[in-house]
Amino acid sequence: MKRAHRNLSEGILMTDQYQLTMAQLYFRQGLHRMPAQFEYFYRNNPSYGSHQAGYTVLAGTGSLLEWMAEERFTENEIACLGRQRGRSGTPLFQPDFLDWLLQEGDFSQIRLQGLQEGRVAHPTVPLLTVQGPFAMAQILETSLLNHMNYQTLIATKAARMRQAANRRPILEFGLRRAQGYGGNAGVRGALVGGADASSNVGISHALGFDPKGTHAHSMVQAFVALGSGELGAFRAYAETYPDDCLLLVDTIDTLKSGIPNAIRVFEELRRKGHRPVGIRLDSGDLAYLTLSAAQALNRAGFADTAIVLSNQLDEMVIWQILSQIRTEAPKLGMNPEEIIDRMVFGVGTALITSQGAAALDGVYKLTAVKDGKEWRPAIKISETPGKIINPGEKQIWRLYDLRDKAVCDVLAIKDERLDVTPELDLHHPVDFQIRRTLKKEELSRVERLYTDLNMVEGGAEDTIARMRLRRDYDLERLDDGVKRMVNPHRYHVSLTRELWELKQKLVGERLSIGKRT
Repeated sequence: MKRAHRNLSEGILMTDQYQLTMAQLYFRQGLHRMPAQFEYFYRNNPSYGSHQAGYTVLAGTGSLLEWMAEERFTENEIACLGRQRGRSGTPLFQPDFLDWLLQEGDFSQIRLQGLQEGRVAHPTVPLLTVQGPFAMAQILETSLLNHMNYQTLIATKAARMRQAANRRPILEFGLRRAQGYGGNAGVRGALVGGADASSNVGISHALGFDPKGTHAHSMVQAFVALGSGELGAFRAYAETYPDDCLLLVDTIDTLKSGIPNAIRVFEELRRKGHRPVGIRLDSGDLAYLTLSAAQALNRAGFADTAIVLSNQLDEMVIWQILSQIRTEAPKLGMNPEEIIDRMVFGVGTALITSQGAAALDGVYKLTAVKDGKEWRPAIKISETPGKIINPGEKQIWRLYDLRDKAVCDVLAIKDERLDVTPELDLHHPVDFQIRRTLKKEELSRVERLYTDLNMVEGGAEDTIARMRLRRDYDLERLDDGVKRMVNPHRYHVSLTRELWELKQKLVGERLSIGKRT
């Protein structure tokens, strides 16, 4: 794709057609500058078929804010829209609307509030609230969902892999299997969620990370074809990278050739004063080979070298490998935790594609409009009760029990103060029969989750390091049942009585209007 075309396709026109046709309608009706409020949330945690997530890790906000700060309608985009024709052959977008887009078509008046990036999130909880002029807030929808849904999906997968790996390093190797340039966004989500580094050179440098990698099977194949053999290939690599030597040992025969030749090269490096990094296993029974490799390396005096595993790993495969090592290592007179402490996991396809759960069902819904000085709550009615949105301006709170574990997220009307309320009357978001009361003495604390998200030039002034700290903080305070790999416990999300009553009132009013019409 030509650079000019890429700039056009990834710029402010990275939206759906109906966003622009609605924006023109608002312009015609004089509503385009009316303040409106939209909320971003998702309805269900990712399900991978045989296993499910009990939470997500929010990612993508920084990318979204950077995009919003940079993009606006220019003559180039206006010319494209001006060439569009309706069915009668007349221009689809009128000149006065296009002139307005050229003058005011940017996101500088959009205000974002919500959870900070890296925080653990749950279904139906508004993760971002967007307030701003109706037309531009509408145009923002598609790109916001594109930035947030995919990165949150990948961050969640990475967090589960990190959990399965006992917090051992995770290296992201997935660019070659990614969906086009989406691989870059996927790397960012993976780094927020649980990956320690990526093999993707460009985005790693752009985000301030050193890319990581080993060598290819093709190097060994070439040396074998030229008569130098696997040992010659390993020696050449060690000569080029004496202090960064990590050898891929399964091109010929892992146990009879690869590991013995790697150890021989490591001994040569050691005699020259260098410290080898380790080996990589990319095929076969990875648990069995890890144990065999650890035995051989230990005997040779390389007990501190890394063992990197790759080849179609996901969270369940990683979990199974570590379970097998914990079972088999003691039978061989080895400490399983010492083996696990030197392991590194290279993950590719399963992470970058969120294998098993192709998309996050995040949505962007209108919840209020401002008429003069007053915000009026908006609601969408659905025959599916779970799709009836929670209206109005809101604040989100997280409740912690006496163990300091998060037990519930609560949606409240904006001005409600749950941190000073002695007793909380909580309602299920959908089922009116389910409610409960929590007394203040049953809780260790109440946390306000929403914050104003920085809109300075260049996007949010945040770092992936801070996002990771938030992720770790939240995951440590999430009950183990919610973090289960299979059949996780459902985390509670509730409405305050005031918000529940507002919702029921609006539902009743809209239904009575529907009956009259």
